[in-house]
Amino acid sequence: MERKRQEVFNVEDRARAITLVVMDVDGTLTDGAMYYSANGEELKRFSTRDGMGITLLRKSAIEAAIITSENSTIVSRRAEKLAIQHVILGCHDKTTALRDLSERLSIPLDCIAYIGDDVNDAPVMTIVGLSACPADAVEAVKEGSHIVLESKGGNGAVREFCERILVAQGKPVTLHENW
Repeated sequence: MERKRQEVFNVEDRARAITLVVMDVDGTLTDGAMYYSANGEELKRFSTRDGMGITLLRKSAIEAAIITSENSTIVSRRAEKLAIQHVILGCHDKTTALRDLSERLSIPLDCIAYIGDDVNDAPVMTIVGLSACPADAVEAVKEGSHIVLESKGGNGAVREFCERILVAQGKPVTLHENW
């Protein structure tokens, strides 16, 4: 589902310009639930489909980044496994962090996509070229997103967003032998 913010826009046009996809973690890359083992270890469930979406981005020369308020070694390990080089943990001002990342990578904000699900993501979603949220995002985020995805957080929402961007850019959404 596509929503209009204040301005008139074309989602595919915006998607064609994207060179960096930035993701929240809890509620976006995960289902938002917190799991704890009997020993008190925190656990998170990630979708392998979302992981493949991120791999497809990377194979198509689109960078990925994570900005999360959590300060978790689990997130660092997941990012490492997916070869995500830009990971900002423990961030409580995502807008400033994204502006800094944009400047450091010399990527204009209009060429950045962001996916998030909760009120702490809403401000940063207003400054990027393309924003999306999972189907189960909070209503305030849905209202401000360019795209409300059909998939829920941790259940393919990131993959769906990656594929929308790749298709708009005419890039493959499958792996090829020469990759």
